[in-house]
Amino acid sequence: MDQEINKLKILNDPVHGFIKIPFEFIYDLLEDSWFQRLRFIKQLGLTDLVYPGATHSRFLHSLGALHLMGQALATLRKKGIEISDNEFEAAMIAILCHDLGHGPFSHSLEFNISGDISHEDVSLVIMKILNEKYDGRMSMAIEMFSGEYKRKFFNDLISSQIDMDRLDYLLRDSYYTGVIEGSVGSDRIINMFNTSGNRLVVEEKGVYSIEKFLIARRFMYWQVYMHKTVLAADQMLKKIIGRTRTLIKDGWQVKSTVPVDYFLRTKICRGELLEGENKEFANMFFKLDDNELVSSIRQWAENHDRVLSDLAGAFLYRRLPAIELSDKPFHESAVSHIAGTLKDMNDFRSQDIDSYIYTGCISNLTYAPSAPSIKILQKDGSLKEVTELSSILRHEKLSKSVTRYYLCYPKDIRSLISK
Repeated sequence: MDQEINKLKILNDPVHGFIKIPFEFIYDLLEDSWFQRLRFIKQLGLTDLVYPGATHSRFLHSLGALHLMGQALATLRKKGIEISDNEFEAAMIAILCHDLGHGPFSHSLEFNISGDISHEDVSLVIMKILNEKYDGRMSMAIEMFSGEYKRKFFNDLISSQIDMDRLDYLLRDSYYTGVIEGSVGSDRIINMFNTSGNRLVVEEKGVYSIEKFLIARRFMYWQVYMHKTVLAADQMLKKIIGRTRTLIKDGWQVKSTVPVDYFLRTKICRGELLEGENKEFANMFFKLDDNELVSSIRQWAENHDRVLSDLAGAFLYRRLPAIELSDKPFHESAVSHIAGTLKDMNDFRSQDIDSYIYTGCISNLTYAPSAPSIKILQKDGSLKEVTELSSILRHEKLSKSVTRYYLCYPKDIRSLISK
């Protein structure tokens, strides 16, 4: 006879220390193959090309967010906010599953591999599949995740400007990249949580901690998430995917793993996916991870199309394009000059040039007052928007979106175009 399994485990995490599994059903979800898949999705996509330690997984991040959710709910309970055991468990389930919908290399291929479908959409689809598997056990969690649950502060803890997702990824990404500017005092912020009008708020004593949190996030975006080399690698990967799709459309033989081939050839309709027409999608998405895509790219490096084989080989062995950043869009004449130089050197067709030269822009906003704002609960019980109390966040550069333009091109022509 099999011995009964102790499901209330304690896990050791390098960022938070010991993480307790508070409910047996949480253990079942952790053991589920859908969640185990996250071991093979890197949290920071291609960032380890710049910060070699940044190889941590979505699995680890989800555990960390689970831990912080437990702390936040316990804090609210101590302050007299009634949270039932069912609500506590549901909120833990929702945050644990919030990233189930990430594809290969996380955000690097968002809205690319699966069309216009966000990872949040896919996470919701997967949660509904798991809910059916576990006889409706996740129904309340799905309501919280989608913002449909009547007590809205649960959704604020899952998805807002101070949610458990952001608190964990700043701490975790800072730790694994070694960029100390991203480290935030999560314990302090969580201890300042409260509710008002059914929404999550921060007590007045926590204003400075919120300031530090938002500034740390700004630093991490420009130093890590939007690092120019990471950006160049992301764009190169998208060009590889685009080239592969073009070749398939033109009737070329392109070898890929089964799930990668499916997403290259299949147009996914968001409406049908969310309405339940998702069995084939889910079956293929379950098999799709970083390893599947890298395995396919290795095959593309041997393709007879010289552009695809060149790009795939360069990606595999970190021969990344040069990248320039500017506060203004690059002039068309500068791009044309680079394109002409590349064409003369390599005898490329005009349609091949787009696979090597690309422009675009990236934006970052430290704090978005237009989004559900961070409300500060004052001692007299009144609420104020955080920017009303923070002189730092009222600064023009922090309250407005910062946009930078990029231009990528092969490094081996850099000396020629500068003459």
